[in-house]
Amino acid sequence: MNPLRRLSRVVLAFVLVALAGTVGYVILGFGFLDALYQTVTTITTVGFREVHPLTPMGQVFTMVLILVGAGTVFYLFGVLLEALIEGHLRHHLERRRMNRRIDRMRGHIIVCGWGRVGRSTAQYLNSLGKTIVVIDRDPQRLQDIEFANIIGDVTDDSVLDAAGIKHAHALIAALDNDADNVYVTLSSRSLSVDLVIIARARTEGSKSKLLRAGANRAVNPQLIGGRRMAAFALQPNVAEFLDVVMHEDTLEYRIEEIAISAESPLVGRSLTDSALRRTTGALVLALRTSNGQFIANPTDEIQLHLGTILIVLGTPTQLEAVRIHAVP
Repeated sequence: MNPLRRLSRVVLAFVLVALAGTVGYVILGFGFLDALYQTVTTITTVGFREVHPLTPMGQVFTMVLILVGAGTVFYLFGVLLEALIEGHLRHHLERRRMNRRIDRMRGHIIVCGWGRVGRSTAQYLNSLGKTIVVIDRDPQRLQDIEFANIIGDVTDDSVLDAAGIKHAHALIAALDNDADNVYVTLSSRSLSVDLVIIARARTEGSKSKLLRAGANRAVNPQLIGGRRMAAFALQPNVAEFLDVVMHEDTLEYRIEEIAISAESPLVGRSLTDSALRRTTGALVLALRTSNGQFIANPTDEIQLHLGTILIVLGTPTQLEAVRIHAVP
């Protein structure tokens, strides 16, 4: 049982015993203040003196009150001591503060599973300044982590709700089991239609299931890792360059995707007319059209439309200049 809930129940029991004792002594002929005084001194085992002489019935009532009341008081002190010594109360208050913090989050990213893949994902997102909530069922894994976290089973919708899924931008399903990732994907998609869901697939066969379940992308870390190792063996400089611009801070240049909005002055213009290279200094490496087609190394005459996604290489300042043109 929740320590705070147990403490509240014990306090309620103490109040009821005190109320019953006061009412009992009033029935035995005591005034209200005398009855309350007699009750408190009796159940706390202080017992300075009897306010009024007791009849045999009053003595029996007092003995019962001592047994019930003293037991309640001792139990109350025990629960208080346990909560203070073991830190249950402090932990509960910290958890409440974290829950309030998560409730205020908007556009955050939920990472399900705090294994090797989940840790790597969270650390990279954190380096980009993203807000993260981690979910894992093992309390030991979440001890002393720097991110907001929820201890629970991610296959439970209430846990996803507690992580603020309805206000999240994306969810990373990085659990060890493909079946769990499929279940989380299904649950997440039902709770948030617009959520971006990236799911881990341990086998190639599970990728199609995850996509059918509602994932935007299904990623096999082992397959990607193997391909990167092969790329480093065959084309080390190309692989390292892409690695640096995508994942490290040692190079000033970055590759980013920037979508063209309806208010953008770029809509309906060609790359030549937009003069992005001349005015921003950034290089457009590729385009993705609204129907999903990639166009690498686009020509200057190609037209830009609403929903076109620019894949751009540049410094943070140059990329920000492109973003101002694309999303004014």
